[in-house]
Amino acid sequence: MIPWVQLGKANIPNNGGELTLSQRDDEFSIKMSGIRGELMNSRLYNSEEELSKLGCAHLASTAKAHVLVGGLGMGYTLAAALNAITSSSKVTVAELVPEVVAWNKGALGNCAKNPLSDPRAVVHIGDIKTLLRTRQATYNAILLDVDNGPEGLTHCDNSWIYSLNGLKDIYNTLLPKGILAIWSAGPDHSFTVRLKKAGYEVSTRVVRARVGKGSRHTIFLAKKSR
Repeated sequence: MIPWVQLGKANIPNNGGELTLSQRDDEFSIKMSGIRGELMNSRLYNSEEELSKLGCAHLASTAKAHVLVGGLGMGYTLAAALNAITSSSKVTVAELVPEVVAWNKGALGNCAKNPLSDPRAVVHIGDIKTLLRTRQATYNAILLDVDNGPEGLTHCDNSWIYSLNGLKDIYNTLLPKGILAIWSAGPDHSFTVRLKKAGYEVSTRVVRARVGKGSRHTIFLAKKSR
């Protein structure tokens, strides 16, 4: 059996733990200290692509749309978002850990066909909350895959994003009829309630980790009502 080879390590800011990138043949894995199992695997990305497809479905013919992606990961969400928008549109991807950006510019980038090389992709290295707290209508779609879901499991600082106050601030950064799409490891009724209290029209979709198989994940689709 081909062994895993460690390619790099990175500290998550604000004592958030440590990420480890490993490779086995053409398969990549990212693990996080304190979390059992893998955080990401290059063979399990269908739900990340579905996040972008569902969140950007309304932008197929929209010129100069602006999409914000929270979390670069292995690049699959960014790549799918770029495929879903027009040539005059752009995607800003916010990534907290600089090394993750470097990994995606290296060997890891081949997984999603190097989306960072697309001129429509703009990288923001830092906390996405600085972009979500502006209260200025900027984005046609916001795609968040920054944690395991509304609990802020992998990083407690993410909890603000899923709070009522956070969701209200995010609402204000969306343009009219904009979509907030959030990846979650599973369903969460209380989060759906919070989204509605914040003013969104809410629906959910169940998607698989792989096409037609694998773990079932939930995509929350929250539309700005005006």
